[in-house]
Amino acid sequence: MSSSHKGRSFPLILGALGVVFGDIGTSPLYTMQECIHALHGMGGSTSLHDSLYGIISLIFWALTMMVSVKYVTFLMRADNRGEGGIMALLALLPDSQKMKGPGKLAFASILVIAGASLLFGDGIITPAISVLSAMEGLKVLSPQLETFILPSTIVILILLFLVQRRGTQALGTLFGPVMLVWFVALGVLGLIEVVKHPAILGAISPHYAINFFIEHKFEGFKLLGSVVLAVTGGEALYADMGHFGRSPIRIAWLALVFPCLLLNYMGQASFLLENPTLTENTFYNLVPQMLALPMLILATLATTIASQALISGAFSLSHQAIQLGFMPRATVHHTSDEQEGRIYVPSINAIMAILCVTLVLIFQKSTALAAAYGLAVTGTMLITSVVFFLVGIHRWNWNRPLAIALLAVFLAFDVPFFLANCLKIFNGGWVPVFIGMFFFLVMMIWRQGRSLLARHFLTHSPPLEDFLEHLDKQIISRIPGVGVFMTSNAKGVPPVLARMVQRFRVVHKSVILLTVNLENVPYVSANANGIVRFETASMGHDFFRVIVHYGYMESPNVPKILEAALESLEISIHPREVVFVLGHETFVDANPGNFTGARHAIFSFLSKTARNATDYFKIPPEQVVELGAHIDL
Repeated sequence: MSSSHKGRSFPLILGALGVVFGDIGTSPLYTMQECIHALHGMGGSTSLHDSLYGIISLIFWALTMMVSVKYVTFLMRADNRGEGGIMALLALLPDSQKMKGPGKLAFASILVIAGASLLFGDGIITPAISVLSAMEGLKVLSPQLETFILPSTIVILILLFLVQRRGTQALGTLFGPVMLVWFVALGVLGLIEVVKHPAILGAISPHYAINFFIEHKFEGFKLLGSVVLAVTGGEALYADMGHFGRSPIRIAWLALVFPCLLLNYMGQASFLLENPTLTENTFYNLVPQMLALPMLILATLATTIASQALISGAFSLSHQAIQLGFMPRATVHHTSDEQEGRIYVPSINAIMAILCVTLVLIFQKSTALAAAYGLAVTGTMLITSVVFFLVGIHRWNWNRPLAIALLAVFLAFDVPFFLANCLKIFNGGWVPVFIGMFFFLVMMIWRQGRSLLARHFLTHSPPLEDFLEHLDKQIISRIPGVGVFMTSNAKGVPPVLARMVQRFRVVHKSVILLTVNLENVPYVSANANGIVRFETASMGHDFFRVIVHYGYMESPNVPKILEAALESLEISIHPREVVFVLGHETFVDANPGNFTGARHAIFSFLSKTARNATDYFKIPPEQVVELGAHIDL
């Protein structure tokens, strides 16, 4: 690698440290402590030495196979124009693997909706447990400070969510350096203890993990519910790939993050071998007394950064889901003129803030909240493995036996961890399931309803050729100016245009049929597989068709692109004089069909609460005319 290339890579590596690794990087605050708590509830004659070696072996192989092998080696190859994440993975699949017909989602789409729903659950739990575990370091400074743990946690969380509306550019410049210091501190603290007990390095041998299961049997299996805390956040390596690229993330993980995490876990185990009674706040017990306060401050900063990364990830995930048609349109603010990915979604921010604070008030301790943590992560990891397999089979035409063998390797780790976390469902694991079910219900019903609505529009859109042929007989005059009729069907006549002609028997002198297509790529540019921003065509009778293409990471700006389209069509009119004629649908449940009862009522409610097309497409309200219609799906 040339020196200039290294110079360009270092800022990306530093940025990845601050965004990608916040969640998994703060896991040492609570993982070993939870493993030891679980260990105390087991029987058996295994010594503390063998138990701790077994735990370290399990953590090492979990990090190695589920992060280094699965995500870093394989999944990061499955990018969609550089973007990663479960939604990008779905976009790689052929359309036949997404929908089986109007209102009928294919298996892969249902899986991805479930995985995305669980990610929302994870995004809500992570800020709560991360900040709470950091604040619990207060009682290490002084037992009298324990009463301030809960209030300080809530204050930090509230401030964190309040600052989202202002953007996080300034704070973001500190993320990388702070996390660099954090990981170095993790490594140094662990190394000091490892030097005292170097034999702990041998714990990476898998036979310690195997012996642990042989001795503890089912109780040993249950421990996986605590061990999994070490890999929470591993999915961010893939989800945030589009921001930094795969090489900087891989380098940061293999060269710094993974070694420092492993050293810290080994250091905590070494400390417990010498001090078997000091099982509370194991992480902070590694810190020399004179450095306790600086370490508490550093941990608070690190957990705040980890929380910020999860919140930003939830914004990005919801934005992708909206663009791909899985969630109702919502207000999305771009908080940076330089980076497209920096967004703020007020509705998601409010939901997360309320739920995070509620979780802290209900569980009050990180040990209690840890019981709720893990199920969402392992469920998403399991689903990601299956969808990756489907992409390999249906997109890349992999050899099926080899693809099945690779899937089996992934599932050999994903399934046991998922099942172990299912055992925690009555001890708090219901939280991410409940949150996930809410988002799953919303996305499933919305996607099905929109699919049925598209079919309705298609069946009620007469062929354009027939419409134009009989147009003069159906109207009494043509209104001066340009009318823009937006339609999801790029071939037929927009229903709102047909209604206008039928009701008023008039139409504008020039008519533009505008379709906004969301492509299965993150961004559309002139060199993105030949996808251009817009296409234009003259249909005769002063009718024109304009098809606009946007990526699922972009926000459509119809007036801006229309200005360029008008120039291309040589239509002499100022964009502010154009009239947008939009449909306003009211959904009724009059006849029995495929979409009735509760589903219909929920879809109707979601449609009413969705951001209207005027705001979503950034159309000036004074240029909009709406025509209503009752629709029975």
